[in-house]
Amino acid sequence: MTDEPTDEEVMTFWEHLAELRTRLIRAIIAFLIGATIAWFYREQVLVWLTTPFLQAWNAGALGGKAALHFPAPASLFLAYIKLSILAGLVGALPVIFYQLWSFVSPGLYSREKRYAIPFVVASTTLFLGGGYFGWRVAFPIAFQYLLGFGGPVGQEGFEVKPTVMIGDYIEFVSRMLVAFGAVFELPVLIFFLSLAGVVNHTHLIKFARYFVVIAFALSAIITPPDITSQFLLAIPLIVLYIFSIGIAWLIGRNRTREPTN
Repeated sequence: MTDEPTDEEVMTFWEHLAELRTRLIRAIIAFLIGATIAWFYREQVLVWLTTPFLQAWNAGALGGKAALHFPAPASLFLAYIKLSILAGLVGALPVIFYQLWSFVSPGLYSREKRYAIPFVVASTTLFLGGGYFGWRVAFPIAFQYLLGFGGPVGQEGFEVKPTVMIGDYIEFVSRMLVAFGAVFELPVLIFFLSLAGVVNHTHLIKFARYFVVIAFALSAIITPPDITSQFLLAIPLIVLYIFSIGIAWLIGRNRTREPTN
């Protein structure tokens, strides 16, 4: 008995569009619910998000009390909306990943459909792990480096102090969190490519030296312009690539063992 999708599972182009619309609507609803809940906890989210900034400020030579500013009456309101959007997106990740899997699963073999829950758990964990790694490890070092340019200048008591706008801060941190979370999804990407037969562990091993260069180039683009932050992203990315080689090897081995009829 072949392990292929049955005729009933074959969908027309319009059925695919209808399915895509349904999945998108469910993902959007989950996102809106998450963003609404996050709005009521916006101050707590802001406190958590500014912790690396506060620690870097206190560790530096800037003096005074760390603060974020807003230039217009509506700026803080808009900044909180951005913050709620980010938190809502993160909160809706399990639903979003499940809808993604449900959309692509009709084209998979029946033995591959059992990966639904592991895919959702792994994708969510990797994204959150990447974001947490950035917040916990990379952000404090990056802020210390960037804020370190401020402070006393020369011998005349002249000082340079940053005036950080809350909107700019949330935009910067949001971009960094999403970037760290996205690059940590590398094993999931390799998982899909291996299932589709696009790559295998041999291909990945041969491409490894090129990926090291790509990892450092990508880290230089994503992180602030200091060497330490670049290494803090590039090294975990390379480790995840090595882990992905193992994933591709396991998928290839399982396919070899599976009977074709």
